[in-house]
Amino acid sequence: PEFNLYEEYWKIYTNSANIPPQYIAENAVVDKCIIANGTEIYGEVHSSVLGGSVTVGKGSVVRDSIIMQGVTIGENCVIGQNTNIKDCTIGNGTDIRSSFLTESTVGERTHIGPFAYLRPGSRIGNDCKVGDFVEIKNSSFGDGTKASHLTYVGDSDVGGGVNIGCGVVFVNYDGSEKHRSRVEDDAFIGCNTNLVSPVHIGEKAYIAAGATVTKDVPAGALCVAREKQRHIEGWVEKRGLLDKKKK
Repeated sequence: PEFNLYEEYWKIYTNSANIPPQYIAENAVVDKCIIANGTEIYGEVHSSVLGGSVTVGKGSVVRDSIIMQGVTIGENCVIGQNTNIKDCTIGNGTDIRSSFLTESTVGERTHIGPFAYLRPGSRIGNDCKVGDFVEIKNSSFGDGTKASHLTYVGDSDVGGGVNIGCGVVFVNYDGSEKHRSRVEDDAFIGCNTNLVSPVHIGEKAYIAAGATVTKDVPAGALCVAREKQRHIEGWVEKRGLLDKKKK
């Protein structure tokens, strides 16, 4: 049956589900779902909605304030509060917290969030990390790759074991067309790096922090692409910029 999110008291719909009642909050909404025994579903008033062909594996925990539609969740996963997942497949043992995922796949034992955004076409491998304020669009991560915070990865293929530092941007759009980059296994991308697509970063290449990369980087090479630091002695005093003026 149809469910109304604004009903004063929510009901539980279990048309095609086998859900032990003790594991479901009374005010969660469950419609056309297959929930394995041992799964725990929590909810508060007007919070959790599972509908449209959702499958949740054994031993998984679904917290409150969740929306899931067209989703397959593996075993022993944790779907944390304030998460929205649509048309995704999530592997066993994965932890997703306060994040938005759509039309993507996530492997096993991977950590997503808080506040991550997986846009359509994202493919995240096993044992990965997609941390806070990381956005991924139409891109892939190999096993063990980590982007812990404040990063945009668009239209790119990232190998396994890659470290993507804070503030990295894959610059995929030139104002007219989208371009694709490739980062090979075990590369290191330092903080505040711009990868101006299309570029190819070789295996175990090391991109120094603050680089703007516009050319391919060979395997095992160090890339430094930033202005050389220099000092102008006496400049502050001469300009008087930090002198405190009396009111």
